[in-house]
Order: sequence, then C-alpha cells, then structure tokens
Amino acid sequence: MEREEGLTAVDNVVTQFHTYEDFLDSQITTVDLYYLEDEGLARQLVELGYRGTGEIVTREDFEARKAAIEIARLAEKTQKKTLTSAGKDLKDHFLQALAVREEDNRNGKVSSVLFIRDRNSHGQEVSGYIDYAHRLKTEDFEVYFNGKRKLLPRPTDLSFYNWDNHTAVCNSSPNYQVIADNPGGLLFKYKRDRKILNVDSKAPPGDNSTRIPIQTELYIQAVIFDHISRRKT
Repeated sequence: MEREEGLTAVDNVVTQFHTYEDFLDSQITTVDLYYLEDEGLARQLVELGYRGTGEIVTREDFEARKAAIEIARLAEKTQKKTLTSAGKDLKDHFLQALAVREEDNRNGKVSSVLFIRDRNSHGQEVSGYIDYAHRLKTEDFEVYFNGKRKLLPRPTDLSFYNWDNHTAVCNSSPNYQVIADNPGGLLFKYKRDRKILNVDSKAPPGDNSTRIPIQTELYIQAVIFDHISRRKT
C-alpha cells in the first residue's frame, strides 16, 4: 500500500514538471532563498529532504518514471500507426484483401505472397510476385491504401517480368527463398518452416497454404497466396 502511494506521488510530480530541477524549484520558498542566498544549495537541500513544501521524490525515481512514461507513450503511438489500412474507406476488393491481411503479415501469423499483373506508368505490361510482409516493413503503404499510388511489382520483388522488353528478375526475400530452376515452374520456400509454396494455378499451393484469386478493377489480374507457419517461434 505504501509503495502504491509512493508511485502515485511520483506520477503526480512527473506529470506536473518537465525536469527534476523544475520540481526542486517548486519546493523552494522565497524565505529559503532569502536565508540561503544560493539557488543551487536550496535545490540540494530539497533533494536531500531538508527543505521543501511537498512530497519527497528522489532524482532516480523521477527520471525512471519519466522514462517509463515516455516509453509507454511511444509504444502507444507506434501501435496506433502500425496498421496503415485502419480507418480507410476501401472500395476495391484487392485493397480490402490487403487490409484484412495487414496485421497478421506484420506480426508474422500469416505470410502472404501477392501476384499482380498490370500495366506500369509507361504502358508496359508487367507481372510479379511480392512478399507482402517484407514490403510492409520496407515502405509506407499509406499511398496505396489511400489510392494515391498503385501497388505494382518491382525488379526487387520475389519475381518481376516485363512482357514488353522481356526483362525477368528473381530475388529471395527475408521470408522466402526463390527456387527458379524447378522444371514445373517458380517455387518459393518459406524460410521459417521450410515449406514450399507452389504458385502454379494448376497445382496445389502446398502445405498450410491457400491460393485466392481476387476480383479487382485495379489490376488485370491479382492473386493472393496465404501461408500459415506451423513452426513455433
């Protein structure tokens, strides 16, 4: 009970004063300054508990609580900003599907691979597979969810193909290893549980994986592959 009351006293002080020196100054009276004639000495006496008009709060307790409150504030701010799709009025089914999967891809519960086929800003038809969780970590999806830009595959994604100039690129990501030499087509190995994701539309997607075509007005074609890792972390 005494500790709870002590913490309450510290909390009250921390919320009222920006620095510990500000708190010390609030405890010094004009009479103290008149007799001591030294503000620094007056602060020191308050800190030691010899002077003061209120609760005794140590510098250590003040700074520790101040730091804890700041950490909690930043954590809450980060949590609120984590889901960029939150509060958006999403009309297209593809963006709605991304929004539904955003949180699980951020926390690792699900790993989604996005297949997109469309035309780029030069009118060239491009297609590719995107590691959704990786792209969420490396760029701000605000521009996609608010409709300012269209999410398209890049030469840095898991795979990229330009149908006009026949540029073909494959890259492994932090989550997937690309297996490009498979006779049956492109495969992705999820690094956490080493399961294979098969993106061939004529074949099963693999263990713990699903293939979901998305009806969308934004793209020529869009498919989402969801993989759930069973490996304990």
